[in-house]
Amino acid sequence: MSTVALAQTKIAGKIVDDQSGTGLAGVSLAVKGRQIGTITDNKGAFSLSMSAAPPVTIVVSMVGYQTQEMVLTTTTDLVIKLSEQAILGQEVVVSASRVEESVMKSPVAVEKMDIRTIQNSPAPNFFDALANLKGVDMATQGVLFKSVNMRGFGSTGNPRTVQMIDGMDNSAPGLNFPIDNIVGMPEQDVESVELLPGAASALYGPNAINGLILMTSKNPFRYQGLSANVKTGIMSANNRDQTNTGFYDASIRYAKAFNDKLAFKVNFSYIQAKDWQATNYDNLNLGGNPGPGRGTGVNLNYDGTNIYGDEAQANIRSVGQALITGGQLPAAALALFPDRNISRTGYIEQSLVDYNTRSFKFNGAVHYRLSEKVEAIAQVNYGFGTTVYTGASRYSLRDFALTQAKLELRGDNFTLRAYTTQERSGKSYAAGLVGVAMNEAWKPSTTWFGQYAGAFAQARGAGQSEDAAHQTARGVADQGRPLPGTEAFTSLLDRVRDTPISQGGGGFSDKSNMYHVEGLYNFKEQIKFADFLIGANYRMYELRSNGTLFADQAEGRNGRIGINEYGAFAQVSKTLLDDHLKLTGSIRYDKNQNFKGQFTPRISAVTTFGDHNIRLSYQTGFRIPTTQNQYIDLQTPAARLVGGLPEFVTRYNLTNSYSRPVVAAFGAAVLQAAANPTTISQAEALITQQVTQQVTAAVTAQVTAQVNAAVAAGQIPAAGATTAIQNGVNSVLPGAIQAQLPGAIQANRSAIAQALAINANLGSLQTYQPKEFKPERVANYEIGYRGLFGKKLFIDAYYYYSVYTDFIGSVVLLQPTASVAPGQLPVSTGVLSGSTRTAFSFPANSSERITASGWAVGVDYQLPKGFLIGGNISNNTLNNFTPSAEVQYSSFNTPKYRWNLSVGNRNIGGSKIGFNVSFKHQDSFVWESSVNQPTDTSIPLFQNTQVPAISNLDAQVSYKVSRLKSIVKLGGTNLGGKLYYQAYGSAYVGSVYYVSLTFDELLN
Repeated sequence: MSTVALAQTKIAGKIVDDQSGTGLAGVSLAVKGRQIGTITDNKGAFSLSMSAAPPVTIVVSMVGYQTQEMVLTTTTDLVIKLSEQAILGQEVVVSASRVEESVMKSPVAVEKMDIRTIQNSPAPNFFDALANLKGVDMATQGVLFKSVNMRGFGSTGNPRTVQMIDGMDNSAPGLNFPIDNIVGMPEQDVESVELLPGAASALYGPNAINGLILMTSKNPFRYQGLSANVKTGIMSANNRDQTNTGFYDASIRYAKAFNDKLAFKVNFSYIQAKDWQATNYDNLNLGGNPGPGRGTGVNLNYDGTNIYGDEAQANIRSVGQALITGGQLPAAALALFPDRNISRTGYIEQSLVDYNTRSFKFNGAVHYRLSEKVEAIAQVNYGFGTTVYTGASRYSLRDFALTQAKLELRGDNFTLRAYTTQERSGKSYAAGLVGVAMNEAWKPSTTWFGQYAGAFAQARGAGQSEDAAHQTARGVADQGRPLPGTEAFTSLLDRVRDTPISQGGGGFSDKSNMYHVEGLYNFKEQIKFADFLIGANYRMYELRSNGTLFADQAEGRNGRIGINEYGAFAQVSKTLLDDHLKLTGSIRYDKNQNFKGQFTPRISAVTTFGDHNIRLSYQTGFRIPTTQNQYIDLQTPAARLVGGLPEFVTRYNLTNSYSRPVVAAFGAAVLQAAANPTTISQAEALITQQVTQQVTAAVTAQVTAQVNAAVAAGQIPAAGATTAIQNGVNSVLPGAIQAQLPGAIQANRSAIAQALAINANLGSLQTYQPKEFKPERVANYEIGYRGLFGKKLFIDAYYYYSVYTDFIGSVVLLQPTASVAPGQLPVSTGVLSGSTRTAFSFPANSSERITASGWAVGVDYQLPKGFLIGGNISNNTLNNFTPSAEVQYSSFNTPKYRWNLSVGNRNIGGSKIGFNVSFKHQDSFVWESSVNQPTDTSIPLFQNTQVPAISNLDAQVSYKVSRLKSIVKLGGTNLGGKLYYQAYGSAYVGSVYYVSLTFDELLN
């Protein structure tokens, strides 16, 4: 012990602002190449001890100041002066190469948001502020749920983007995508957020095909003391039940380093609000809105976007035919029914969904330095909340919880990390299924449609017009329907949403887990001529949903599905030509138990000339089909969602089904053929033949009976009976046929013509043949430039071109429940009617090569006296997409142009007053997804699913209360007040006005 004590070197001194000379609190001082360091106290003083003797290299850093790296020969009574970071483009990033490097020399596009950027943003929270970054598209589903999309193919739950918190993949194992920041990182603990647009699989593995979000929390050694934030304000949107409502957001953080070895931190955060509401009542089957005229015209088969339960539909003629066959209606009634689909009456979303949004987050960590070069970390992140999410339906995530826990060992040249993600769905449910289940609970669809058809026929027979008869029929069928606000409705809603999907309700029970272990090693101590990095990982999924989401109740599964995957990578980089050229190459291999292994290489080159950098890169990426793509087995209002693995093809006999385009083409051909005069003439001829045969048989039987009676009475000799019968039939038959034929033709002509048309086109109705299900791949080519002019103008620009193969989409398969029997009349319509078919949504790979391209330019200019003006514009274009038998639509879901402008100043003239104003705009675009597909196959896909253009103005003003070590911030978003939505079928977003108070013990 005495030997160690004698070897200790003490580093002590003070760090001050170079302008004012005042001590700076919370400045980080780290010894390079070791896991030791400290921070300055409230007066700027610091002190630490280490075993190495001088000279030693230290790194001094603080947000807002220029980082200094210096070699110390004298280690006591130091006075270090820091200058404010007025020079742009000096950030250090780690996401691009998994090692620290200047953002200027990053080999790929990267965006970074640090503490200072977060403080100055006019957004209510740091996650919302990501929308101001270049190339970022947001898809808002609720106050707490926003999906970050990059480089096209946007979605409301994006499996193409990986979100990591302190090295942990934040995707929910069952939902398959990052759930925004509901259960992520409290804002008080955020140190930085880095975004990596484009393919990142070469270093980060599967699914980082369109982007990576890397969030880093504050280390308790570097960020100590107490900090807290209280935020409140008003949310305003005139489409809600209550236009103006309050929201409350509070968080607190405390961190303490007991010495140079042991430190800990704890964070608590709570948010409460009334959520934005989804009130889009567009008819997905085209035309009209719900209301008093619901039963007329184009509204007959109404399927409202945010109305649930009206997805159930049936062909009224088919229902009428069934009633006639069952003897409940006379045969002549068939002529009263039009050949049209009708749908049930549904419930609007706000009647079914829990909009009482809340979120509680906890984060805690203990850091222990085993030596000067090795640090151990134990960390737990826990989140619990209620919000609304848009997927294949609208889902109420009620009492949803996600827990992440990790153990990590890291040194200057290695990292070992093991963590788990535990998902618990709580009382979550699918609003669409709840609407359908409520309708079925109070009156099954077979009964409802039967009553509708019977009442319709009666009304038409009584002389009502067709439109009036439809309204009468709906009123009769809806008798007894529980209405929102009544005790009967509330009781039924509570029962149905708490009943599992597997038992006919809307609730799902997801208790899925993920386990991950990885290691990373940098050979910088062993290899000097180049930088060499290797890494490997192993991951296991454990899917458990009690049969409500996955096929985990299938035979032999015992309520659990396990998926194993592993991967490894190597990266080498070399600087040449006196640091003017840096070459980097990496390659990765990944294997999932259900799919073939994947290699993903990356090559890049960065040339540097002073403050100007040009980069070229070739990146590849891939995404393994998500756990839902593999094993989902979920009934939704529109279709049963099933996995793409071969077991589902067998289980549901999907080779005996037809793709939606095939059925649509078949239906169009049938309609065209049925309206052909030749087909109608053939139908009339068949009806005439049938009526003639039927009437002839009836008349012959009747006349025969009369003649036989006359023979028995002696009125006609027996020898003349045959002649008498023949003469009687001949005299009666023409009149009898004429009496029956017009009515029979009128009643049956359409049905027989359609039957003939079906028979004539059956050859075009080809069954679907599934192909091998594969991971999706992308090859990305990129050129970029970063430059600094006069230390004041920073320009960052790039162009990319991406080629996708085996693109993962979905095909809607329709399976007839009533067979199509060729040669027999009348023929069942089979897949042409919603009442005689079952729909499946089946994931599949496109056989087509898909390309997308885009560019972005960001400009920041430092004006005199601390004013900063900036802007960026980005373009994303889908160059080609050819619908295939497997994938009918691209889901590109991205505006072609998006741009931002901002101006701000952190401290106007030393007044401690700061401000920031930001204007955002994006073009309109078509939204394509399973949530907004028409249920009627005769309707073309996505004819009215436009996301209108959006223009928003956000602003904030802040005041620093130095004496209280606090900042007061007053701001607002969407100051124009115009409602907008960013994803079709999701909530309309209004305005937010807020005031916040942030206290930080180390605030300078």
